[in-house]
Amino acid sequence: QVQPVESGGGSVQSGGSLRLSCTASGYMYSSYCLGWVRQAPGKKREGVATFDEDRSTSYADSVKGRFTISGDGTRNTAYLQMRSLKPEDTAMYHCVAFYCGGSMPALQALLVEDEYTWWGQGTQVTVSS
Repeated sequence: QVQPVESGGGSVQSGGSLRLSCTASGYMYSSYCLGWVRQAPGKKREGVATFDEDRSTSYADSVKGRFTISGDGTRNTAYLQMRSLKPEDTAMYHCVAFYCGGSMPALQALLVEDEYTWWGQGTQVTVSS
């Protein structure tokens, strides 16, 4: 059983920065990855950034160039550095541990909800204009 726990959310003004942290308890096999998903009220869940099985990274077009996912060299930790934040980035951000060893692109696999996916409780990010 893997349990991600997020921290680091908060409220910032447009143009500001925040850094989210995620630590996953339990053993993360090499075919499992951590990524970030956000959900705003009334909107679809969006895969924001993720590691892939080979430790490469993928980003949603909406955050490319502004967000960076990084780790500490282990599979159990992921950070999300968010810069140039916009009001439309306001959402609950969840860290997700998921199976990334298949052929599905990691940003899609991140959104699959099955017995091989574990979600953290989420941390709220609010960006005011």
